[in-house]
Amino acid sequence: MEHSSIPPTAGTPANGLYQEKIQQIFQEVGKVVVGQQYMVNRLLIGLFTNGHVLLEGVPGLAKTLTINTLAKVLHLDFQRIQFTPDLLPADLVGTMIYNQKVGNFEVKKGPVFANLILADEVNRSPAKVQSALLEAMQEKQVTIGETTFPLDRPFLVLATQNPVEQEGTYPLPEAQVDRFMMKIYVSYPSKTDELEVMRRMSNMSFSANVQPLLTKEDVFAIRDAINRVTLSESLEHYIIDLIFATRNPRDYGLNEEATYLQFGASPRGSINLNLAAKAIAFFQGRDYVLPEDIKEVAPDVLNHRILLNYEAEADGISSRQIIERVLNKVSVHKK
Repeated sequence: MEHSSIPPTAGTPANGLYQEKIQQIFQEVGKVVVGQQYMVNRLLIGLFTNGHVLLEGVPGLAKTLTINTLAKVLHLDFQRIQFTPDLLPADLVGTMIYNQKVGNFEVKKGPVFANLILADEVNRSPAKVQSALLEAMQEKQVTIGETTFPLDRPFLVLATQNPVEQEGTYPLPEAQVDRFMMKIYVSYPSKTDELEVMRRMSNMSFSANVQPLLTKEDVFAIRDAINRVTLSESLEHYIIDLIFATRNPRDYGLNEEATYLQFGASPRGSINLNLAAKAIAFFQGRDYVLPEDIKEVAPDVLNHRILLNYEAEADGISSRQIIERVLNKVSVHKK
């Protein structure tokens, strides 16, 4: 998908200004990161709709570099946390430390107190650490000792996991994966992009400074603008039909797919599909959602919410294939 340009803006002049700034974000990140506009687009959707993102891809695809660069462009506090088997919940959220000078305990906040959190290789840490992160994601607050501290806003967790090496990992349970708005598969770059990456990185004098383009207030203003994007009643029913087609596929004529599905998408799927479609429409300069917007983000919103059985694994069927068949089968009913 190409995000190099945005069609003429719609709506208020303020919306047009923000849509222009979003386009500038892609250009600014592109000074450092070659390609990966798709990943940047999805990260921005997560930020502007208050949804966390799970990135899956082999090492070396610039996931960390992209997130770090994006944090600089957005002028947000950034923390990278390397998840390891010996990591403790206190290393993440903070702990109480005894101060000998004053004779009492003081709170030392952990790295989770930032705007953008990169949870690198989140499946490397045990369940207690994962639960501490996911609780912060859900509650937007952290309790240290007997005191509860609200997390700074905006607060966005971008977690990565390596799909290749599974030895010594702690896979996220299905219920916890569901807390992520989207699961993005980061693929290899094209030949042209990789050639440019090689040229840049082999030039030891290469450096690129990015300029901050947004403030926290801008982020909240864009969220409000996206919230005002119109979603028609027929498209609301379309989203519900898509979700229910993953739960009761036979009701929608998906008999073959029914043999592969163990569980369908949760209600979080319909909520996040609504929000992501509105964000796509806003990025493209519209104040209303089209069916194509829903179809574009459906694979990323639903792929980790569909649980397949062993028969699907034996036949080499993936959740993305099931979603594609659902999108081809379910149609929009005009009201």
